[in-house]
Amino acid sequence: MILTGTTGLAGVIGWPVAHSLSPRLHNFWLEALGIDGAYIPLAVKPENLSLALWALPALGFKGANITVPHKEQALALVEKSDSFAKQIGAVNTIRVDEKGRLIGSNTDAYGFIKNLKSEARHWRPSRPVLVLGAGGAARAVCVALLSVGVREIRICNRTHSRAEGMAEEIGGPLVALHWGDREDAAEGVGLLVNTTKLGMTGAPKLRMPLTKLPPSAIVNDIVYTPLMTPLLASAGERGNRIIDGLGMLLHQAQPSFTAWYGKKPKVTQALRNHVLGG
Repeated sequence: MILTGTTGLAGVIGWPVAHSLSPRLHNFWLEALGIDGAYIPLAVKPENLSLALWALPALGFKGANITVPHKEQALALVEKSDSFAKQIGAVNTIRVDEKGRLIGSNTDAYGFIKNLKSEARHWRPSRPVLVLGAGGAARAVCVALLSVGVREIRICNRTHSRAEGMAEEIGGPLVALHWGDREDAAEGVGLLVNTTKLGMTGAPKLRMPLTKLPPSAIVNDIVYTPLMTPLLASAGERGNRIIDGLGMLLHQAQPSFTAWYGKKPKVTQALRNHVLGG
């Protein structure tokens, strides 16, 4: 890659950021589409986030993705934000417009639904959904589910008060349940989504009994390290349709890339293989 004065720059801002798969993802698309662009990781401490964001227009950046731990803080720093960002309470994408203003959006909800529909075309929003967790990812998933008409969302979180707070803030058909009731909460659902870090490499195991989960239910774990989490392995063994977390990452990147470079890239098997290091 040769950088010139006309190279369209974008990147991902986080702390830490070395683990991010986004540079592999976006640079694959830039090369495939023949765009003079570069996507780079930007390690920014929380106390320096405002300086980093305000520098983007001056440095000629088209925009940036925002990752942990900056998503919530970024919402307060952009000049405009879309409805998803406001409802979720976080920004994961910033576009620098023609006037140099920072325009914030959240594409996590889009990425979740796009991946769900791509991997499980038969899924319908008529049956209840069980969501494990009540953090930022859970908020994005719940907002996404509401946007397509899900009638009941059951939220189980280890800290019950946090689940209650999220249900109250988002509103709609969200019901906060105790973590100890998660086995019973799976009864009759059409979709189970794990948004916690439990089951991730280096994190404690997620203990989620599936005895009451309908055989027809879909199980989606948004964790992608490892790609096959213990939850997905257990669900697959009993015949449930399973969806890993990598697809959400790939699909949420589409609208970001389009906003910066004006072309909509495709999510393909070749892309998955490249991002996974194949």
